[in-house]
Parts: sequence; C-alpha cells; structure tokens
Amino acid sequence: MAEDLSLRVGIVGLGLIGGSLAKAFREYTDCTVCGFDRDPAVVQAALDCSAIDRAGGEEDFPRLDLLFLAVYPQAAVDFARAHGAQIGRSCLVTDTCGVKTAVCAQMTELSRSLGFRFAGSHPMAGRERSGFGASEASLFRGASYIITPCGASPEDVTLLQRTAAALGFRQSVVTTPEEHDRIIAFTSQVPHALACAYVMSPQCLKHNGFSAGSYRDVSRVANINETLWTELFLSNAGPLADELDTLIGNLSAVRDAVRAGDGERLAALLRRGRLVKESLGE
Repeated sequence: MAEDLSLRVGIVGLGLIGGSLAKAFREYTDCTVCGFDRDPAVVQAALDCSAIDRAGGEEDFPRLDLLFLAVYPQAAVDFARAHGAQIGRSCLVTDTCGVKTAVCAQMTELSRSLGFRFAGSHPMAGRERSGFGASEASLFRGASYIITPCGASPEDVTLLQRTAAALGFRQSVVTTPEEHDRIIAFTSQVPHALACAYVMSPQCLKHNGFSAGSYRDVSRVANINETLWTELFLSNAGPLADELDTLIGNLSAVRDAVRAGDGERLAALLRRGRLVKESLGE
C-alpha cells in the first residue's frame, strides 16, 4: 500500500476501469466502496467477489467522500445532471473519461449550479477486453493518472493524487483539459485509428504464418469498443483530425519515396524516425 487511505468511495459503472478501481480500493486501501451499475448482474458479480462492500443507492450520495464516474463521457455528464443535487459538499466527484475538454466544461458548469465539487481525471490504463470480468486490482500499477483540476481546490487535487498513489499509479500529472486532449489524440487515439485502418488491408486475412512482433504491436488495439471510441473520437475531433493529418503526411512522404525508388530520401525519412525514438530514451 502506497499510503493509508480510508474513504467512503462510490463508483458509477463497474466495467473494466470502474471494476478495477473497486478491486484496487478493496485490496490496497481501507476504503469502503459502494458500486453502481445499470446491470444488476454486474453489481452482483462485484458483490460476490468482494470488489464492493454494497450496492449503491441514492441514499449513499450525501455520505460519500469520493465519487468516480467510470462511464462513457456523455453518460458521466448525464449522471451528474440527474444526481448532482443529491451529492454532499463533503464529496469530490471525478470522472475517468478519455476526453476532457467537452466533459470538463459541462461538469464544471453542473458542479457550480448543483453545488458539488468536481475535478476531472483520466487513469491511463486499459486492456483489449472490456467489462467487469476483465477488471483487476493491479491494472493501474505503474500507470499515469492525469488530473484536470478545472478550478478545483489544491486540497481536492491532493486528494486525487493521494488516491492515485494508494491505488498503485506510478505518477500523477496535472494539466488542462485542452492540453490533455491534444496529447491524448497522439498517444492514444491515433494508435487506435491506425490499428483499425491497418487491419482493414485485404492482406490481414492472410497474415497467419507470415507475422510476428511487428504485426502484433501495430494491430493489438484494433480489438476496439467501437461505441466508446466513436464517442471519444468525435468528442476530440479537432486535435485528432490534426494528428491524423500529420500521420497521413508522414506516411505519404514514405510512400512517395518508395514509389520513386529514391533510396536516399527514404533512408533520410527512416533515419529521422529512428533518431526521434532514440532521443526519447525508450
């Protein structure tokens, strides 16, 4: 355990992220956890494996210290709109959404009008499978936890940092929603778009016996939840489109050098990529 933490925690949405949060709280802290999910079978599964202490109800909102909205972006906003007035001032509300600008603007406005405290956050962890069955307490070990305060007090930011440390995150990064979305377009959204585009090649159906690590590395995240990622992509359309333009431009330069048989230009492009990667020390 990174540090002692004893809070009354609510988690809305017990999928991969919400379920993993619940399991991590129960395994690594002294927190009590109540879980909310629209599927009663998921709540029962969480109870059966002791990921949560009890099923959450409206009576819990005034008593919580920390409430995670671990659902799709618009669902997080809709939940806050429906229940925000019931949440006590002693409770800090945070989301786990992969886009921040659109979500945080609405959540900040709702927090001011309905009287709850809010700070945005994004656990930088995941896996190819989704749902409570894929969740695990160790999911966040070594990961980054991004915090977008959006006017939250220093004490609330510190609470999220302490929570992240207790759950096993390697570091917390504090930034703005806009900066988050610009960088996430590059580090997360473009790789998912690239993987899907890559496996749409007719050659993908014939890869067995001809593929190794390169194929696995590039195609891994094509196993995508298209409903969630459509919402994430469209909620971050500007930064994502800009990064896709950059990628297409770079691929076009490589293609043009190949088609022209220009070995000198091609080697220069490949060298540039290698030097960028080496400069990062990765």
